[in-house]
Amino acid sequence: MIDASPLPAFTLSPIGVIESDYPDKFGIPRQPGLAPAARASLVLAAPFDDPLAVRGLEAFSHLWLTFVFHESPARWTPLVRPPRLGGNAKVGVFASRSTHRPNRLGLSLVELIEVDTRCGVRLTLAGADLVSGTPVLDIKPYLPWAESRPEARAGFAPQAPARLPVAFSDAAQAALAERPDGDSLRELITQVLAQDPRPAYRKGAEARLYGVRLRDVDVRFRALSAGEGTRMEVVAIVAA
Repeated sequence: MIDASPLPAFTLSPIGVIESDYPDKFGIPRQPGLAPAARASLVLAAPFDDPLAVRGLEAFSHLWLTFVFHESPARWTPLVRPPRLGGNAKVGVFASRSTHRPNRLGLSLVELIEVDTRCGVRLTLAGADLVSGTPVLDIKPYLPWAESRPEARAGFAPQAPARLPVAFSDAAQAALAERPDGDSLRELITQVLAQDPRPAYRKGAEARLYGVRLRDVDVRFRALSAGEGTRMEVVAIVAA
């Protein structure tokens, strides 16, 4: 039997950093691919920015990124409260995707849009769930024949979260109309808010105003409940 105490420590060096539509971690979808309109770039750092290191990568449509939850506290607990369980029920940290992990490591499946090697290496990504500044430790191509298991059990998260309808006030629509990226920003806002980014413990608060930063704006929104259920309303879009 292997003596597991103490185990040796390892030092890991980031290979690059993320630039994304998410300046802050609040509002980021809790899983990759839930907001496909989200764009990000992975900019590789020296000495990993050698174009030879990504030769052949463009042949793959999706990538696994191993990264660090650098904005989470460097501490962990054996029990966590997953948002999918309402923020009250507890499960073991290793039975969750909580950011509060022993080594703060994350794994994200993203779509690869472009490999740019004209000046170092920049990978354009879609559907990323990563805040700007995220350190990336490794890249691996996704192999659907090896890593897609439709029959797998998904525990307390058996399916994607329900999407709420999203409406825009006249002021918000006017703000979007003035932007060259208004259409794509509207799509991103809709995809993010449809998943109800409010903290689980606050979801009973009616008409409370929230703000989520996306790209260079602060999106102010609230949740309204009616007979047909909850809907999200974008009240204003202002410069961040």
